Amino acid sequence: MKLPCSEQGSAMPANRKLTMRQLRQMLRLSGGGTSIRDIALTLGVARSTVQDNLKRAAEAELVWPLPGEPTDEALAGKLFEGSGVKPGMRRRPEPNWADLVIELKKPGVTLLILGEGYRAIHPGGYSYSRYVAAKFMLRLGGMSQGSR
Repeated sequence: MKLPCSEQGSAMPANRKLTMRQLRQMLRLSGGGTSIRDIALTLGVARSTVQDNLKRAAEAELVWPLPGEPTDEALAGKLFEGSGVKPGMRRRPEPNWADLVIELKKPGVTLLILGEGYRAIHPGGYSYSRYVAAKFMLRLGGMSQGSR
């Protein structure tokens, strides 16, 4: 079986999201005994992407041929069940961003001071760079509401 190669030997993107068509083809190729390397070349993705998705498929007990031709939604539900961050289940304690905006309006209060206070209360919490990112996002949110 001849497999397409990446053009001019360029590196494949790491851990890119696969389409449902690619996921089905990955399962089919894997079920047929094709190596992870060859699957990655066929799909035009990184080996780590194939490895991650095959691991998800194994955890979901999905093998080719898929029983009963599940819909894309059903297949995605099995493959990606429990992935992502659920509301209220963050790894680090979230600062109260509304209070942060109010505090920043007070004279002499800086993002650095608020960040240090947060880190004193939550040593394993977000770093100062998270505060800077948050301020940037809050500023963008204010601009979208017409207040420049």
